Amino acid sequence: MRKLISLTVLISGLGLSACSGNDSKMERAVVGAVIGCAAGEVLVDGRCVEGALVGAGVGVLTD
Repeated sequence: MRKLISLTVLISGLGLSACSGNDSKMERAVVGAVIGCAAGEVLVDGRCVEGALVGAGVGVLTD
């Protein structure tokens, strides 16, 4: 079940990252949060929230 959730989050992140024209900071923050959550869930064994916070921060700061 845990791998299914991780896979779903990962696929959602990839789908969101494929959006063309990420113009606003909010869109980049959402995409960063989704990818960060997936990375935290898979790489650090259940740290989705921390990964989402870091991912959202990086998404906002990068342009």
